[in-house]
Amino acid sequence: MKSIRRGKSVSKAEVTNISEHGFWIFVDGDEYFVAVEQFPWFEMATIKELSNVELWHGGHLYWPALDVDLSVKIIEHPERYKLVCRQ
Repeated sequence: MKSIRRGKSVSKAEVTNISEHGFWIFVDGDEYFVAVEQFPWFEMATIKELSNVELWHGGHLYWPALDVDLSVKIIEHPERYKLVCRQ
């Protein structure tokens, strides 16, 4: 017996608003605020770079133009994770 081929995933991530303090991202029905104070990799990003985000398995987000990847858990609770930024 052959398995049928699965369809294309409809889950996606979308940046919904941008301010000088950060941006909001909508992921699987929930919206999160990503503050540049906590996530400095996004501070100088363009709208195009921020908007180009991929949702990978397990709530993992990736911005290819910035080479930044974060999980939704880190965005929800940044105080639980030690983030290291070398600029």
